[in-house]
Amino acid sequence: MVNIVLFEPEIPQNTGNIMRTCAGTGSKLHLIKPLGFSLSDRYMKRSGVNYIEHCDYHVYDNWDDFVSQNDGEYFFLTRYGTKPHTAFDYSDSDKNIYLIFGKESTGIPKEILTKYLDKCMRIPINSNIRALNLSNCVAIMLFEVLRQQNYPNLLMSDPFKGEKYLEE
Repeated sequence: MVNIVLFEPEIPQNTGNIMRTCAGTGSKLHLIKPLGFSLSDRYMKRSGVNYIEHCDYHVYDNWDDFVSQNDGEYFFLTRYGTKPHTAFDYSDSDKNIYLIFGKESTGIPKEILTKYLDKCMRIPINSNIRALNLSNCVAIMLFEVLRQQNYPNLLMSDPFKGEKYLEE
């Protein structure tokens, strides 16, 4: 299973976009406190999340709480990584894969990253910006994993208009 982990996310709109992506791919979302927003229905709906009921997510008190409850292979996206996100093999769909992303302002703490140096990566970008938007990074990483796994349980055609819609 593919898991998305947000370490102390700060911006509700980013988390809302990520919830939508997780709902649409069947990925599980893990949120590590403190959160920079409330997860109440009223607050999240105001941030544009009206499909939260389709997102499988869990909230943890801290990093240690998350680690104690989740076994699998951890991968860390950080601007300090030296390998591209495509350099890893994610093809085994029987593994629990955890893609871990840091908070928007400061990322994942160095104390965590140094324990997993061989699993730190970056999405290559030029020097005009410091980093891409968090929800964009999640989508890029998640779909690389799903591509390597041949998009398990995902639709390859529109279920409403049908596979032959463009040909008709």
